[in-house]
Amino acid sequence: MQLTPLEPWIAHKIGCPVERLTRAEIEAYQLRQLQATLGLVRTKSQFYRRHLADAPPELSSLAALAQFPFTTPDDIRRSALSLLCVSQDDIQRVVTLDSSGTTGEPKRLYFTREDQELTLDFFHIGMSTFTGAGDRVLILLPGDRPGSVGDLLAMALPRLGAVGIKHGPVRDAVLTLKVMAEEKVTGLVGLPTHVLALARHGETNLALKSVLLTADHVPEAIKVVVERTWGCQVYNHYGMTEMGLGGGVECQVRRGYHIREADLYVEIIDPDTGQPVAEGESGEIVFSTLTRRGMPLIRYRTGDVSRFIPDNCPCGTVLKTLARVKNRLGGSVKIGGSDYLTMAELDEALFPLAGLLNFSAAVTNEAGKDCLCLDVKVTKNAASGLASTIYQALAAVPAIRLARQSDQLDVIIKTYPEDPANLPTIAKRTLRDWRLEVQAHFL
Repeated sequence: MQLTPLEPWIAHKIGCPVERLTRAEIEAYQLRQLQATLGLVRTKSQFYRRHLADAPPELSSLAALAQFPFTTPDDIRRSALSLLCVSQDDIQRVVTLDSSGTTGEPKRLYFTREDQELTLDFFHIGMSTFTGAGDRVLILLPGDRPGSVGDLLAMALPRLGAVGIKHGPVRDAVLTLKVMAEEKVTGLVGLPTHVLALARHGETNLALKSVLLTADHVPEAIKVVVERTWGCQVYNHYGMTEMGLGGGVECQVRRGYHIREADLYVEIIDPDTGQPVAEGESGEIVFSTLTRRGMPLIRYRTGDVSRFIPDNCPCGTVLKTLARVKNRLGGSVKIGGSDYLTMAELDEALFPLAGLLNFSAAVTNEAGKDCLCLDVKVTKNAASGLASTIYQALAAVPAIRLARQSDQLDVIIKTYPEDPANLPTIAKRTLRDWRLEVQAHFL
């Protein structure tokens, strides 16, 4: 099994003096970079001068970082400009993220040219895991604006001798498949449901070698469908705009993400206590930037839930392996009085069904009874009895089965044929609890 290319890249970045990278070298570097970043933000950032006023004056160890306060999404919404450590004249790219945070305001993230070069560097090395010279990669991500994720990826691929073809999110699967054939595409990068839509059309006469799924939780069921359809390997990427777009990518073992540990220090914390969890336990992902200059972040709470896999990766790396992210804090919804349902459970139950492209899910209250409402997008040639098949598949989800057996849950399914005029969303898919939103409206 090939060693992840992230390891020699990180060894070079940190100036590792030994023949082979070690955890001790990585952690010594991370401590130095955290100390330097704390010094930078305390000097240059108005927000962090206030925010860290009661924190220890020095960081003596990585473990001591737990004594420092968190940065939250609401901090970015309220104080984005005061987080900056450079003049606005030095900012090359501003990303605005609409959000349903407590303030109702969007988040704005600021990046310098050097910050974006860090992302380019990671994209170059990360893609080399499964991409090489001569490959042609269709990028199904937003790429029209300079510095956007699709644009940066298209700029990074030529460093491998590969060609990056900016396409944008899938709007019409048939047209995108035509582009794939005409461009002789060997690789895809896109959102899970967008790539699934392509695979569902059954076009197998393609020379695809690899697919990278990103920008949302990746259901195992989608991965299986894509691999069976095209006979390719599917990899997962984890990242967010706050991380600088790139966070970690799977190696050829494909059991979790190796993190760009020269640029990010990642912790797993108990979301209730804020304290670090034991190695291997699940909790909230928290990260600190180590090399960013424009808008560094200290202990940023992502809301994503995962864990570090404690045993060594079979690829042989000393880098940590972050288990695949499946859920977010608050992503589970109580149904039937006592059981909880997650979007990940619905995904694994429904995406294996032939003809199903995507769905949205919400829990409502109808006449005093919980109701799971599913709006399901299906292919034009989907079986007429697909709704019945969906009901049967839902019975395999424990929370739904128990709530139905006790007559505490109804299920309403509406199916819709695919329509190019009904553009697919690029927003992350969530299980909505309309009961809470209705209550909040009347408070």
